[in-house]
Amino acid sequence: MRLGDLLIRGNRVTEQEVARALELGRQNGGRLGDNLVAIGAIDQRTLMSFLHRIPGEPRDIAATGIDENELLALLMKLIYANRLETVRQFIDEIKLPYHVVAELTRMAVDRALLQTLGTRLSDNLLDMAYSLTEEGRRWTIDALERLRYAGPAPVTLADFCDQVNRQKLTNETITMKRIHQAIGDLEMDQSVLEQAGPALNSGRALLLYGPPGNGKTTVALRFASVFQDVIYIPYAIEVEGQIIRMFDASVHTAVDPAGIEDDSVSFVRQDEFDRRWVPCRRPFVIVGGELTLDMLDLRYDLSGHYYEAPMHVKALNGCFLIDDFGRQLVAPATLLNRWIVPLESRVDYMKLHTGKSFSIPFEELVIFSTNLEPEDLMDPAFLRRLPYKIEVSGPDVGRYRRILQGECARHNFELADEVFEYIVYRLTKEKGMELAAYQPRFIVDQVVATCRFLEQTPHFERRFIDYALDNLRVRKHPAGG
Repeated sequence: MRLGDLLIRGNRVTEQEVARALELGRQNGGRLGDNLVAIGAIDQRTLMSFLHRIPGEPRDIAATGIDENELLALLMKLIYANRLETVRQFIDEIKLPYHVVAELTRMAVDRALLQTLGTRLSDNLLDMAYSLTEEGRRWTIDALERLRYAGPAPVTLADFCDQVNRQKLTNETITMKRIHQAIGDLEMDQSVLEQAGPALNSGRALLLYGPPGNGKTTVALRFASVFQDVIYIPYAIEVEGQIIRMFDASVHTAVDPAGIEDDSVSFVRQDEFDRRWVPCRRPFVIVGGELTLDMLDLRYDLSGHYYEAPMHVKALNGCFLIDDFGRQLVAPATLLNRWIVPLESRVDYMKLHTGKSFSIPFEELVIFSTNLEPEDLMDPAFLRRLPYKIEVSGPDVGRYRRILQGECARHNFELADEVFEYIVYRLTKEKGMELAAYQPRFIVDQVVATCRFLEQTPHFERRFIDYALDNLRVRKHPAGG
């Protein structure tokens, strides 16, 4: 991905500004970054800070930090598993630059693991074709028995830790404007927003608590969306000769190219982007009642002989939400004890099946969300370790009406005063329920479903409302009745 795409996706410049800078480059020459500075789209300091976080491609095999024999084995496994033939295909799969792949290919030929077939479509060296020799096939099968990982080349633990520290959440400054943009049309109490800003800027742990049905999970999702930076996630990490898979398409959202036509060399420096890293949005990971202590450890694949990173590690530089905290299979106190060290020291410890332990930066926003009483779940010592605690309570009557009006507007019908008063009276007086943010959508959807069944235009009638409210909470009958 080119620099222009990354700057656009990171909300540093606009597509129009990149187009102007590219036009300037076509007229006068110069690099894209320099031309963006020249037209005032970005200042030099911001540009250099952004560039500093982009992983540069390795100059040679030694610069990858991975043993050359391990890289050679990985390339051979990719060729064998994916039936690769050309250098271009080798590069696409192993995600290393041409000069590194060319050196690995030469090593394979020298060891009689590969044989040259020549070029078929052009004289381009990228189209040079190779095939496995019999010795190469045997050698590769032996390598697969030792380690079945066959994917992009890993990065070193040191490079991974360095990158995590470069792209902390606290690099971004969250303002009320950005929070309002993230919240959008969601009806939220202003006090919640005012408390959320300092919490998000701190990058420290956050507790969301309050009665069920008022959108704590939705609020957490909206809060997480205020972060706009592009970060870089490695496909895999190498630790003590072991492979840990990191990039997960179900968790990490890779940024798409912005679609700018750019035939220039768009990096300020000569370094090209290291394709072992995937440019992504900051991750947002949710775990709920299924969370156990085992899920916070590396998962070793017995057949493949490699590891899968746990979900909270995949959430690094993003947000990790523990939803419905207190309802996990593991006791709350036991789970909390697992988090004490990472939350305080910003360092977490992982252990390989070999017994080797290693540390990684714990740079992420951990959000605990619960509808239970926090003091029943946590002792005072742990509550002190959560510097931000925000109550997400039920709406007052005014906000409840705005939420209900918004739901009615989705289906193009009106909310009369007498209808609103009837709903609130029945909920609070007859059914003894507190107003909750989830109720308006439930009520309106139920009324609409009834109207459609009766082949009527959606509208409120008392009996339709009663049906909906009785589905919201069943009627209580007197004892013995």
